[in-house]
Amino acid sequence: MSKTSLATWRTLEFGDIRVRVVDYSPGYLADHWCDRGHIIYVVDGELDTELKDGRSFTLTAGMSYQVSDHGDAAHRSSTRTGAKLFIVD
Repeated sequence: MSKTSLATWRTLEFGDIRVRVVDYSPGYLADHWCDRGHIIYVVDGELDTELKDGRSFTLTAGMSYQVSDHGDAAHRSSTRTGAKLFIVD
């Protein structure tokens, strides 16, 4: 994450399920590879997802993706323009 980018979130937990609304400011880059399963829906903005195996995807508002925690490639997120996400994990 750059010195000027931010990630803020609101979280609710239901047993083992965590539901979040996450806002990434422009220029955000995750500082780690994540191997936890997620369902991610882009509410607003544009999200770049990079998989540790070299694949990458750009998602825009209304798009979603899923990654499991059972052997899928680790992933990390970034955004040039900023993004608001709805995440279930």
